[in-house]
Amino acid sequence: MDETRFNVFADIQAIMTNTSLPESFFESVLERLLSFGYTLKETDGVELGFVIQKLENHVKNSCNTNSVPEGLFNAAVDAVCGEFLFTKKQTGRLELNDLDLTGAVTSIKEGDTSVNFGSGTSEDEKLTLFLNILMHSMDGDLVCYRRMQW
Repeated sequence: MDETRFNVFADIQAIMTNTSLPESFFESVLERLLSFGYTLKETDGVELGFVIQKLENHVKNSCNTNSVPEGLFNAAVDAVCGEFLFTKKQTGRLELNDLDLTGAVTSIKEGDTSVNFGSGTSEDEKLTLFLNILMHSMDGDLVCYRRMQW
């Protein structure tokens, strides 16, 4: 693990002291970001910690549980990465060349909705569509783990 990655991981751990998520979740988030060609920065740990806390609270509240269900692990990793990268993009801290999405996706079909990243779509539109897919990848799965609240 290089020094920047180690420091980002340590920052996330320091923030996530009261969590039901295992450390492997934090490692998976960092691995997923790196798989997109994103280069970690020393300051990313605080922002990632906030996004992870936000996602964990959202899942717990939506499902009325005390922890994030194991079946949502991978979708939750994608949701954190999508939210993190989307926030960076919206605040002007993410450039299109910060990510390598050439082989990520060409088209997606889910139910009656389909998204095609064809040649007529600009790079910025492709990135926005991809980030939306990441951020909302677990929305349908939350229902499977929902418990009644008394």
